[in-house]
Amino acid sequence: MTPSPTTVQQALHGARQAGLDRLDAQVLLLDLLGRSPHDRAWLIAHDTDALPAATAQAFHALVQRRLAGEPVAYLIGQREFHGLTLQVDARVLDPRPDTETLVDWALAVLDGREHPSVLDLGTGSGAIALAIQHRRPDARVWALDASADALAVAQANAERLRLPVRGVHGQWLRDWPQRQAEARAQHPQSPALPERFDLIVSNPPYIRSDDPHLAALTHEPLSALASGSDGLADLRDIAAQAPTHLHPGGWLLLEHGWDQADAVAELLRAQGFTAVDHRLDLAGHRRCTGGHLPT
Repeated sequence: MTPSPTTVQQALHGARQAGLDRLDAQVLLLDLLGRSPHDRAWLIAHDTDALPAATAQAFHALVQRRLAGEPVAYLIGQREFHGLTLQVDARVLDPRPDTETLVDWALAVLDGREHPSVLDLGTGSGAIALAIQHRRPDARVWALDASADALAVAQANAERLRLPVRGVHGQWLRDWPQRQAEARAQHPQSPALPERFDLIVSNPPYIRSDDPHLAALTHEPLSALASGSDGLADLRDIAAQAPTHLHPGGWLLLEHGWDQADAVAELLRAQGFTAVDHRLDLAGHRRCTGGHLPT
């Protein structure tokens, strides 16, 4: 495509010729024009409108970045997730639509529990924690991440959306007394970070460190993607640590790779979890596995 004055239709056609997905091209151009990413009908109605040279050049630059693998969410600075618009950037993983399956399951297990306590491990942008808090205003939701940068993104999203999710800095469930002391210092007016929860939910790293697919994900934080030689290192840690931080009858729900359901189920059963079950992603794969502690 040529970065010169052109029409809306010509700009989109040039992006397609360069190899860009049609929807990606439309979303990028709509964002440049200050319009909603859902306003694709506007592009059709205005396909002969002229684009200033500066806009055409900016669109060309975005197309090249997308073709190089940079997620659309990073390029426009936002991602819609479970009815919320989240601000995202390269400090956090780009939330995937499949993760909404995990949120739906979490809401189902919380149904009937009053004022449940929820912990989201590896919160990243805060997507899971904020979606649960949005749907369950009575819940007390904490969002933990080992990355201070990620927590900053999650807290900014919480403040912008006016959702009272509380951030916790830490590596999974390790050194919990220290996490509790830090949370008291950071949120002195909020309820204390509990020892046990009704629900622990997580979308942790689960890709093998030698997986060739990582080469296509270089724009996203590696620490949020790779997890040891078998992809199960973080899932193994969480499954082992979770029982001492759940109330009897509490649930642990985990997202994982499309082919890891059986392995994760065995990890949960080995730690005493019962009623171990799975949920399917949008492609029909067993993407989430969870269980609860006996009452």
